[in-house]
Amino acid sequence: MEGLVRGFGWLWGAYAVSTYGTWVAFGAFPFLAVRVLGASAFEVALLDAVGLAVAAVVAFPLGPWVDHRAKRPVMIGTDAVRFLAMASVPAAYVLGVLSYGQLLVVSVVCGTANIAFTAASGAYLKYLVRGDLLLVANGRFEGTNWAATAVGPPLGGALIGMFGPVVTVLANAVSYLLSALGILRIREGDIAAPRDPAAGSRAAGLLDGWRFIRHDRVLWRLFLNSTLVGGLIMAASPVLAVLLLDTYHFPAWQYGLAFGIPALGGFVGARLSPRLVRRHGQHRIMAVSGWLRSLFPLGLAFVGPGLPGLLTVIVVEGLLIACMGVFNPIHATERLRRTPVDHAARVLSTWSVSGKLVQAALMVVWGVLATLTGPLAAIAVSGVLLLATPLLLPRRVHLSEPDPAPAVPAA
Repeated sequence: MEGLVRGFGWLWGAYAVSTYGTWVAFGAFPFLAVRVLGASAFEVALLDAVGLAVAAVVAFPLGPWVDHRAKRPVMIGTDAVRFLAMASVPAAYVLGVLSYGQLLVVSVVCGTANIAFTAASGAYLKYLVRGDLLLVANGRFEGTNWAATAVGPPLGGALIGMFGPVVTVLANAVSYLLSALGILRIREGDIAAPRDPAAGSRAAGLLDGWRFIRHDRVLWRLFLNSTLVGGLIMAASPVLAVLLLDTYHFPAWQYGLAFGIPALGGFVGARLSPRLVRRHGQHRIMAVSGWLRSLFPLGLAFVGPGLPGLLTVIVVEGLLIACMGVFNPIHATERLRRTPVDHAARVLSTWSVSGKLVQAALMVVWGVLATLTGPLAAIAVSGVLLLATPLLLPRRVHLSEPDPAPAVPAA
């Protein structure tokens, strides 16, 4: 695979199967909350917000903890935790005891496990792949993510229509088991940063992640940009779900199509990203795709009912996601190249915790805003604010020097 080691194939495969499972279950919790439990717009926003916020607080010390442990056992353990949490939802539904509170708890548990898994897998990817191949590797992950986004929601909507509202949650649970089996097959060894007796507490270690980001000008601007863009996009997501499912009464299959078809643009963008960088340079492609992805979300403020509304969502989301497909691999590669391998887990944890806390806070604010002004007005406010986020992008990015190929110790 273009110079990539065999272990990368297993890591990529594990990511692929869990990502497809996640996107097949896309919207399952909002769907259950709205259609089964009768939740309001604010409660749907709160479901996502509380899960993100509590998971971020619980995961606060995880970065330093993951840094000092072998990465594959951490990934396998978090996959097992996510399987058990997700499997509890269909079990409770069958027994007739599913509640809004259980959805909150599962959201928190899976959110915490996601942060630990992301930190461990990101650090392990930097160890496993040479620096000059990181953009290729990240492009593979990004392309897989958008391919799963294209296939998963329509498939999930069809499964819900045929078998009921929890079948996709069960499929997601099984995908975590398959991911763990894939990671078990990696044979390229593992890595753990040596423990420094003078390093202090885990909380101090995570603060070190913030300090590291803050003292690198490019990382700091990327951090601010990605945190605010992700927060504003996610803030409007539960509101859009309520608009489509409750206000406009989109059936499950149309709801799936609205978010599945646009992801094809992300797949194409991710595949083109390395070629565009080689031809036009990293800074130019990052700047252009970063600006363009801030323009299109405002179009969601013009979504209406019926087929015109469905087509509006597909076109707007497709343009947005195509730009994200180009931007995200460059962003992820630059972040890893600027971070030493022994700091990677804590930097990635800091990034995830900060992003999730901002997303949680903005989701609550937008839930209140949607209650007071209506979903369309709240979505419009998010789109207007996104227009200013490209000002935070690095004004001049020099391509980082790739790390030398790591020596792979015996397993």
